[in-house]
Amino acid sequence: MPGKDQPDRRLQPFHLAIKVDDLAAARGFYGGLLGCPEGRSADTWVDFDLYGHQLVCHLAPGAGEGVHHNPVDGDQVPVPHFGVVLGMADWESLAERLQAAEVRFVIEPHVRFRGEPGEQATLFFLDPAGNALEFKAFADIGQLFAR
Repeated sequence: MPGKDQPDRRLQPFHLAIKVDDLAAARGFYGGLLGCPEGRSADTWVDFDLYGHQLVCHLAPGAGEGVHHNPVDGDQVPVPHFGVVLGMADWESLAERLQAAEVRFVIEPHVRFRGEPGEQATLFFLDPAGNALEFKAFADIGQLFAR
């Protein structure tokens, strides 16, 4: 445990979104073969509890044919993307730091699934190489895989 002058650096759940060309095959592999419990899903994506981390498989026909986006709660989410699930205070601090640095967001900081299971704060931006990153936070981390 960190001392009173050291930050708490416990591991937070990792979030990874990947392209797949067949959601049924993804469910069979991640849910069936690997035994990952399924969380929320839609026609174009499904999330899994991968040993306590959030793995999201996004349907991307013609994967590898340029940039792909899938609709998630009114946003056009870039696929693939990756990031970290932070505590809410850390997420708010990061959002403020990025805004102060005038980072161009792919998706502005906001709360998605408001009032629903899985309510979360989220933001998306690109690294210098064009990789999409998402950082998110939950007021209740127990909602990470809520359906």
